[in-house]
Amino acid sequence: MKKYITLFLLGLAVTTMQSQDITDAIRFSQDNLNGTARFRAMSGAFGALGGDFSSLNVNPAGSAIFSNNQIALTFNNYGIKNKSNYFGTSVDENSSSFDLNQAGGVYVFKNEDQKSDWKKFSIALNYENTNNLDNSIFSAGTNTTHSIDSYFLHYANQNGGISLTNVQLQTGENITDLYSYLGYNFGYSDQQAFLGYQAFIINPAIDYNETTNRNYVSNIPSGGNYYQENSIESTGYNGKLTFNAAAQYKDKFFFGVNINSHFVNYRQMNSFYEENSNNLLSGVQRLRFDNDLYTYGTGFSFQAGAIAKVSKEVRFGLAYESPTWYELNDELKQGLASVSADALGELPTVYVNPRVTNVYAPYQLQTPGKWTGSFAYIYGKTGLLSIDYSLKDYSNTKFTPKNDFATTNREMANLLDLSSEIRIGAEYRIKELSLRAGYRMEQSPYKDGKTIGDLTGFSTGFGYNFGGTKLDLTYSHAQRDSQKQMFAVGLTDAAKINSKMNSITMTLSFEL
Repeated sequence: MKKYITLFLLGLAVTTMQSQDITDAIRFSQDNLNGTARFRAMSGAFGALGGDFSSLNVNPAGSAIFSNNQIALTFNNYGIKNKSNYFGTSVDENSSSFDLNQAGGVYVFKNEDQKSDWKKFSIALNYENTNNLDNSIFSAGTNTTHSIDSYFLHYANQNGGISLTNVQLQTGENITDLYSYLGYNFGYSDQQAFLGYQAFIINPAIDYNETTNRNYVSNIPSGGNYYQENSIESTGYNGKLTFNAAAQYKDKFFFGVNINSHFVNYRQMNSFYEENSNNLLSGVQRLRFDNDLYTYGTGFSFQAGAIAKVSKEVRFGLAYESPTWYELNDELKQGLASVSADALGELPTVYVNPRVTNVYAPYQLQTPGKWTGSFAYIYGKTGLLSIDYSLKDYSNTKFTPKNDFATTNREMANLLDLSSEIRIGAEYRIKELSLRAGYRMEQSPYKDGKTIGDLTGFSTGFGYNFGGTKLDLTYSHAQRDSQKQMFAVGLTDAAKINSKMNSITMTLSFEL
């Protein structure tokens, strides 16, 4: 094992098996309602309107609607309140963040050739946080049936059981050595079994012959009544840099394309605590299991769209957004502490802290594409009404390499579904003042409609035109129910989460 000494000293293990699941895929496949204040005030219903930087994310043809060169900056305060219910116990948890949500510029070229049918060309560069990943969820309650031991037993007993030689420290080894060795040679599953074994949560059932596999049993007293807490703190963003080009043909048609570069930076810190009151004279009495996941990477997508003015008042839009092809990297740190007891009382705390960062091999994620059809009615210079309808088939989500993720890809194809979204926005102008409101509803990406439920939201705001400068301010609200499992395997009991998201957004835009 000396060949791994350098890696051990650096606290680094390159593992050979991935641990990604559907939750990870959905996290980077969904967009939130972000962008400029005007866009958010009208709930993003801009596919047939254009003339707004965030409208480019719906329909790239929108930049050809701009009359003049323009830049815009958007600042956003985002807050989320999660109400968790786990076996009848309700807990509230709040979090908030402030960021520069959007920054962009557009340059408009007006064709001086009066005989040409191509009246205008535009190019734009726009950055947006497509999804704010800051969140805090805390769940607590007494589980009457299942303990965390089922998580470790799942990995220890799969494929007929793990050999004791894989999880037992040998002479001259330490926890860091063996945890790293297991990750490098056997993968994530053996590491989980090792943690459970070293913390005395599981033990081999009977056979101690080191050359054979065997089943493992739990050291946690049976009988139910396990008090459990699960804390999930996440930070990060999913950002998109858009390179846009669009053109106006005659006075009726607008065409545009986007080339998008995506950025992912996400950290999730998960701390699980369990305490039981079944047998205070033997076995594990309480434990804490910590997981710190860091995901980062880049992606690519493209968009194409068109807007048609069928009359002075009526516009239609159609846009396609390709899948996003991500290349992602995961890093994982784990630690486990447990307290056991015997007839004489509690034993000293056992700390299993490998101080190792699992650096997984890069992997690819393909998110689903999206189609959007749009309609807008313009009431002269007084107001407008706009409607967008989108379709997104989440069952097309895929991880690659396919051989490594065959099981997960099958699960996504079976569990995920076609999701529709409708956005409705309105604006009413009183001279330089604009009043706005919007509504949106997005269907669940899951066939069961429960793992992640439907999202509903509304928004309202106003804008004031100072001439070459505009100020827009918006309040938006959305809520969604979901179910958050304690773990992907073993202890899969879920807390019911009601999430309420609130944002205050301000945009400053300047004509150049």
